[in-house]
Amino acid sequence: MYMHQQSSPLRGQIYQRFTKRLMDVVLSLVLIIIFGIPAIIIAILIKLSSEGPIFADVPERIGQHGRRFKMYKFRSMVQNAHIMLRTDPQLKELYEEYKKGSYKLQNDPRITTIGKFIRKHSLDELPQILNVLHGDMSLVGPRAYYPDELENQQNEYPHAKKLVNKVLSVKPGITGLWQVSGRSEIHFDERIIIDARYVERISLINDFIIIARTPLIMLTGKGAI
Repeated sequence: MYMHQQSSPLRGQIYQRFTKRLMDVVLSLVLIIIFGIPAIIIAILIKLSSEGPIFADVPERIGQHGRRFKMYKFRSMVQNAHIMLRTDPQLKELYEEYKKGSYKLQNDPRITTIGKFIRKHSLDELPQILNVLHGDMSLVGPRAYYPDELENQQNEYPHAKKLVNKVLSVKPGITGLWQVSGRSEIHFDERIIIDARYVERISLINDFIIIARTPLIMLTGKGAI
Protein backbone atom coordinates (compact mmCIF):
# COMPACT_ATOMS: atom_id res chain seq x y z
CA MET A 1 0.00 0.00 0.00
CA TYR A 2 2.23 2.77 -1.29
CA MET A 3 1.47 6.48 -1.15
CA HIS A 4 3.59 9.58 -1.29
CA GLN A 5 4.10 11.56 1.90
CA GLN A 6 1.38 13.76 3.36
CA SER A 7 0.68 16.87 1.29
CA SER A 8 0.32 20.33 2.85
CA PRO A 9 -3.30 21.27 3.80
CA LEU A 10 -3.29 24.27 1.43
CA ARG A 11 -1.96 22.28 -1.50
CA GLY A 12 -4.49 19.52 -0.83
CA GLN A 13 -7.38 22.03 -0.76
CA ILE A 14 -6.29 23.65 -4.03
CA TYR A 15 -6.03 20.23 -5.66
CA GLN A 16 -9.48 19.15 -4.40
CA ARG A 17 -11.27 22.33 -5.46
CA PHE A 18 -9.80 22.76 -8.91
CA THR A 19 -7.48 20.14 -10.40
CA LYS A 20 -9.27 17.09 -8.99
CA ARG A 21 -12.66 18.21 -10.28
CA LEU A 22 -11.25 18.95 -13.74
CA MET A 23 -9.57 15.53 -13.80
CA ASP A 24 -12.84 13.86 -12.73
CA VAL A 25 -14.80 15.42 -15.59
CA VAL A 26 -12.20 14.80 -18.29
CA LEU A 27 -11.44 11.20 -17.30
CA SER A 28 -15.14 10.41 -16.84
CA LEU A 29 -15.84 11.46 -20.42
CA VAL A 30 -12.95 9.27 -21.57
CA LEU A 31 -14.32 6.32 -19.56
CA ILE A 32 -17.75 6.77 -21.11
CA ILE A 33 -16.16 6.40 -24.55
CA ILE A 34 -14.14 3.33 -23.49
CA PHE A 35 -16.86 1.53 -21.53
CA GLY A 36 -19.94 2.76 -23.41
CA ILE A 37 -20.49 -0.39 -25.48
CA PRO A 38 -19.59 -2.83 -22.63
CA ALA A 39 -22.04 -0.95 -20.39
CA ILE A 40 -24.83 -1.34 -22.97
CA ILE A 41 -24.09 -5.08 -23.23
CA ILE A 42 -24.14 -5.46 -19.44
CA ALA A 43 -27.47 -3.61 -19.26
CA ILE A 44 -29.00 -5.95 -21.86
CA LEU A 45 -27.70 -9.06 -20.05
CA ILE A 46 -29.10 -7.85 -16.73
CA LYS A 47 -32.52 -7.27 -18.31
CA LEU A 48 -32.56 -10.65 -20.06
CA SER A 49 -31.25 -12.74 -17.16
CA SER A 50 -33.49 -11.61 -14.27
CA GLU A 51 -36.60 -9.61 -13.44
CA GLY A 52 -36.16 -6.06 -12.29
CA PRO A 53 -34.58 -2.75 -13.34
CA ILE A 54 -31.13 -2.33 -14.85
CA PHE A 55 -29.92 -0.15 -12.00
CA ALA A 56 -29.81 -1.37 -8.41
CA ASP A 57 -32.51 -0.05 -6.11
CA VAL A 58 -30.22 0.67 -3.16
CA PRO A 59 -30.52 3.07 -0.20
CA GLU A 60 -28.88 6.47 -0.40
CA ARG A 61 -25.20 6.74 0.47
CA ILE A 62 -23.36 9.20 2.68
CA GLY A 63 -21.28 11.67 0.69
CA GLN A 64 -19.06 14.65 1.42
CA HIS A 65 -19.94 16.48 4.67
CA GLY A 66 -22.58 13.85 5.43
CA ARG A 67 -24.83 14.73 2.49
CA ARG A 68 -26.89 11.82 1.19
CA PHE A 69 -27.01 10.99 -2.50
CA LYS A 70 -28.31 8.34 -4.85
CA MET A 71 -25.47 6.14 -6.10
CA TYR A 72 -25.92 4.51 -9.50
CA LYS A 73 -24.92 0.86 -9.84
CA PHE A 74 -25.83 -1.92 -12.23
CA ARG A 75 -28.17 -4.37 -10.49
CA SER A 76 -26.22 -7.47 -9.52
CA MET A 77 -28.83 -8.93 -7.16
CA VAL A 78 -32.47 -9.94 -7.28
CA GLN A 79 -35.01 -7.14 -7.25
CA ASN A 80 -35.41 -5.32 -3.90
CA ALA A 81 -32.46 -7.25 -2.45
CA HIS A 82 -31.51 -4.58 0.09
CA ILE A 83 -35.06 -4.19 1.42
CA MET A 84 -35.48 -7.98 1.61
CA LEU A 85 -32.33 -8.39 3.68
CA ARG A 86 -33.46 -5.83 6.23
CA THR A 87 -37.16 -6.74 6.47
CA ASP A 88 -37.65 -10.43 5.55
CA PRO A 89 -37.81 -12.54 8.77
CA GLN A 90 -36.36 -15.51 6.86
CA LEU A 91 -33.21 -13.49 6.19
CA LYS A 92 -32.70 -12.32 9.79
CA GLU A 93 -29.68 -14.57 10.39
CA LEU A 94 -28.20 -13.54 7.04
CA TYR A 95 -28.60 -9.87 7.99
CA GLU A 96 -26.79 -10.45 11.30
CA GLU A 97 -23.98 -12.18 9.39
CA TYR A 98 -23.95 -9.23 6.97
CA LYS A 99 -23.47 -6.73 9.81
CA LYS A 100 -20.82 -8.81 11.56
CA GLY A 101 -18.88 -9.10 8.30
CA SER A 102 -18.52 -5.30 7.94
CA TYR A 103 -21.60 -5.19 5.69
CA LYS A 104 -20.33 -7.84 3.31
CA LEU A 105 -21.42 -11.44 2.72
CA GLN A 106 -19.08 -14.16 1.49
CA ASN A 107 -21.88 -16.24 -0.05
CA ASP A 108 -24.81 -13.98 -0.80
CA PRO A 109 -27.82 -15.91 -2.21
CA ARG A 110 -29.33 -12.66 -3.54
CA ILE A 111 -26.64 -12.26 -6.25
CA THR A 112 -27.68 -13.16 -9.80
CA THR A 113 -25.59 -15.13 -12.30
CA ILE A 114 -24.52 -12.08 -14.30
CA GLY A 115 -24.21 -10.23 -10.99
CA LYS A 116 -21.40 -12.52 -9.81
CA PHE A 117 -19.33 -11.64 -12.85
CA ILE A 118 -19.86 -7.88 -12.85
CA ARG A 119 -19.28 -7.65 -9.07
CA LYS A 120 -16.05 -9.66 -9.27
CA HIS A 121 -14.65 -7.31 -11.90
CA SER A 122 -16.27 -4.13 -10.48
CA LEU A 123 -18.26 -3.59 -13.67
CA ASP A 124 -21.38 -2.93 -11.58
CA GLU A 125 -19.69 0.32 -10.55
CA LEU A 126 -19.57 1.77 -14.10
CA PRO A 127 -22.77 3.85 -13.75
CA GLN A 128 -21.09 5.77 -10.93
CA ILE A 129 -19.39 7.76 -13.67
CA LEU A 130 -22.72 9.62 -13.79
CA ASN A 131 -22.32 10.42 -10.07
CA VAL A 132 -18.85 11.81 -10.79
CA LEU A 133 -20.13 14.05 -13.59
CA HIS A 134 -22.95 15.22 -11.34
CA GLY A 135 -20.45 16.11 -8.61
CA ASP A 136 -21.59 13.67 -5.90
CA MET A 137 -18.49 11.52 -6.24
CA SER A 138 -14.92 11.60 -7.45
CA LEU A 139 -13.06 9.00 -9.48
CA VAL A 140 -10.76 8.46 -6.50
CA GLY A 141 -11.86 8.75 -2.89
CA PRO A 142 -13.01 6.89 0.22
CA ARG A 143 -15.80 4.33 0.20
CA ALA A 144 -19.38 5.71 0.11
CA TYR A 145 -21.14 4.17 3.11
CA TYR A 146 -24.79 3.37 3.75
CA PRO A 147 -26.26 5.46 6.62
CA ASP A 148 -27.08 2.43 8.80
CA GLU A 149 -23.73 0.86 8.01
CA LEU A 150 -21.86 3.98 9.13
CA GLU A 151 -23.91 4.30 12.32
CA ASN A 152 -23.67 0.64 13.33
CA GLN A 153 -19.97 0.35 12.54
CA GLN A 154 -19.15 3.42 14.60
CA ASN A 155 -21.03 1.87 17.53
CA GLU A 156 -18.94 -1.27 17.13
CA TYR A 157 -15.68 0.66 16.67
CA PRO A 158 -16.08 3.88 18.76
CA HIS A 159 -12.42 4.80 18.23
CA ALA A 160 -13.16 5.24 14.52
CA LYS A 161 -15.46 8.27 14.94
CA LYS A 162 -12.67 10.86 14.52
CA LEU A 163 -11.48 9.10 11.38
CA VAL A 164 -15.02 9.01 9.97
CA ASN A 165 -15.25 12.82 10.21
CA LYS A 166 -12.00 13.10 8.29
CA VAL A 167 -13.15 10.64 5.62
CA LEU A 168 -16.45 12.51 5.14
CA SER A 169 -14.58 15.77 4.49
CA VAL A 170 -14.00 14.69 0.88
CA LYS A 171 -16.13 13.17 -1.89
CA PRO A 172 -16.35 9.37 -1.97
CA GLY A 173 -14.76 7.66 -4.95
CA ILE A 174 -15.46 4.94 -7.49
CA THR A 175 -12.03 3.60 -6.65
CA GLY A 176 -9.76 4.41 -3.75
CA LEU A 177 -6.88 3.35 -1.56
CA TRP A 178 -8.82 0.64 0.28
CA GLN A 179 -10.25 -0.71 -2.97
CA VAL A 180 -6.75 -1.35 -4.33
CA SER A 181 -5.53 -2.65 -0.95
CA GLY A 182 -7.84 -5.62 -0.45
CA ARG A 183 -11.44 -4.46 -1.05
CA SER A 184 -13.89 -6.68 0.85
CA GLU A 185 -11.11 -8.55 2.61
CA ILE A 186 -10.64 -5.45 4.81
CA HIS A 187 -13.00 -4.82 7.72
CA PHE A 188 -14.40 -1.43 8.69
CA ASP A 189 -11.88 -0.52 11.40
CA GLU A 190 -8.97 -1.11 9.02
CA ARG A 191 -10.78 0.38 6.05
CA ILE A 192 -11.52 3.67 7.78
CA ILE A 193 -7.84 4.01 8.73
CA ILE A 194 -6.84 3.48 5.10
CA ASP A 195 -9.43 6.00 3.86
CA ALA A 196 -8.30 8.57 6.45
CA ARG A 197 -4.70 8.08 5.32
CA TYR A 198 -5.83 8.78 1.75
CA VAL A 199 -7.46 12.07 2.85
CA GLU A 200 -4.32 13.13 4.73
CA ARG A 201 -2.15 12.50 1.66
CA ILE A 202 -4.56 13.50 -1.07
CA SER A 203 -2.68 14.69 -4.15
CA LEU A 204 -2.59 14.39 -7.92
CA ILE A 205 0.23 11.85 -7.93
CA ASN A 206 -1.44 9.65 -5.28
CA ASP A 207 -4.70 9.68 -7.24
CA PHE A 208 -2.86 8.64 -10.39
CA ILE A 209 -1.13 5.80 -8.51
CA ILE A 210 -4.54 4.50 -7.37
CA ILE A 211 -6.04 4.89 -10.86
CA ALA A 212 -3.08 3.02 -12.36
CA ARG A 213 -3.55 0.12 -9.91
CA THR A 214 -7.31 -0.16 -10.41
CA PRO A 215 -7.42 -2.02 -13.80
CA LEU A 216 -5.40 -4.94 -12.40
CA ILE A 217 -7.79 -5.22 -9.44
CA MET A 218 -10.74 -5.20 -11.86
CA LEU A 219 -9.20 -7.90 -14.06
CA THR A 220 -8.19 -10.23 -11.24
CA GLY A 221 -11.24 -9.59 -9.06
CA LYS A 222 -8.98 -9.71 -6.00
CA GLY A 223 -10.88 -9.14 -2.74
CA ALA A 224 -14.29 -9.01 -4.44
CA ILE A 225 -17.48 -10.45 -2.97
